[in-house]
Amino acid sequence: MSSVPRLVVAAPSSGSGKTTVATGLMAAFAARGLAVSPHKVGPDYIDPGYHALATGRVGRNLDSYLCGTELIGPLFAHGARGCDVAVVEGVMGLYDGAAGEGELASTAQVAKLLRAPVVLVVDASSQSRSVAALVHGFASWDPEVRVAGVILNKVGSDRHEAMLREALDASGVPVLGALRRAPQVGTPSRHLGLVPVAERRAEAVDAVAAMAAQVRAGCDLDALFALARGAGDLPGVAWDAAGAIRPSAAADHTATTGRAPTADGTAHPSTAPEPAFGMRRVAVAGGPAFTFSYAEHAELLTAAGAEVVVFDPLRDERLPDGTGGLVIGGGFPEVYAPELSANEPLRKAVAELAFAGAPVAAECAGLLYLARELDGQPMCGVIDATARMHERLTLGYRDAVAVGDSVLAAAGTRMRGHEFHRTVVEPGAGPAPAWGVLAPERRVEGFVQHGVHASYLHTHWASEPGVARRFVERCLTS
Repeated sequence: MSSVPRLVVAAPSSGSGKTTVATGLMAAFAARGLAVSPHKVGPDYIDPGYHALATGRVGRNLDSYLCGTELIGPLFAHGARGCDVAVVEGVMGLYDGAAGEGELASTAQVAKLLRAPVVLVVDASSQSRSVAALVHGFASWDPEVRVAGVILNKVGSDRHEAMLREALDASGVPVLGALRRAPQVGTPSRHLGLVPVAERRAEAVDAVAAMAAQVRAGCDLDALFALARGAGDLPGVAWDAAGAIRPSAAADHTATTGRAPTADGTAHPSTAPEPAFGMRRVAVAGGPAFTFSYAEHAELLTAAGAEVVVFDPLRDERLPDGTGGLVIGGGFPEVYAPELSANEPLRKAVAELAFAGAPVAAECAGLLYLARELDGQPMCGVIDATARMHERLTLGYRDAVAVGDSVLAAAGTRMRGHEFHRTVVEPGAGPAPAWGVLAPERRVEGFVQHGVHASYLHTHWASEPGVARRFVERCLTS
């Protein structure tokens, strides 16, 4: 049972100011001395970086498409354990979710699963009385979603604010804040959205500070905290990597420890057994070029017996000593292609590790880095393919099945993933593809060779924790 106070920051549509308000609110609460748990609905990797900067805690995603609805509560409780308040930033518009899947993966669905009140951020820049009709529609659309407050964003003047508040008086939804237009809180964007924190640390610190100042000046923090405290208890048990990584944990837990498993069938954190195999060292790519990773991946690798070491392909000329496996997640290698190419010693080290049979898991940016070249710049040459920027955005959820056995999954393993890129790899699949995509269109994609699993699909390993154990079991030992 989790009793952490919580609220969801949502909006009628993208671009309304959710990130500004959510991040500013996190930072403002943290400045009061509160331990703030930051969360983001959906697969987005970039916003959690700003959330982490605001709170000093890891930003975590809540994605009911990638992980399943049953894991939303446990993953939330895991991230929020020991915190004073949790702020959940929504995705797109409040009721927007996976295409053709109804409410699945929407902010509204996550709010219901968390039993959390919703604060609606409304871009009021081009309206006055109409704001009441807009808020009324969102508040009444789904009776199970509790729209408990409104924050007016991009308000033009005191008179404009007065007109907006007067219109909302009869709506039954209180106004909990009004923010003026403030370009200084803006964050730069490019082809895939906001520029990650890792690429603009000093500027990002200033931007988050400006967001916090704006929220403090324009919002009723006491009322927002009281609203969060009214969320009540959330039934269920917190997710735990050590319990999740164990095969047949629910079946053998009692026999091993003499204690019954927890309500979700996992081992108690304090009694989860040590890994059944020796320590392996897994190198995880980080730095400005590789910023996309779910926090649970490293936790699962650690629970499976790995020592996780982060390295920066832009600066480090060698892999960490004793590397027995390599994880290269998402990011922006296309922005840093010349620098990545210039680091020839590391490219050779990656290729040597891969050709030695060590397990290598590469997603999206990792796939580009393993190719022969990216936009004409030599890369690692592990995958017999070339990559280049493309004018078309590829975006969306994917249902997939493992075509054959790999270091991550046995043939037939079903997983859900997400694609988000403006690049193309030619060919799109090798002789042994990584995945067979089942929806929205049928195709094969990615590469499995030696110990390499490389694909455009971003997956969330909490949905299938066995992939982490399988990967670590195949790691080389020094």
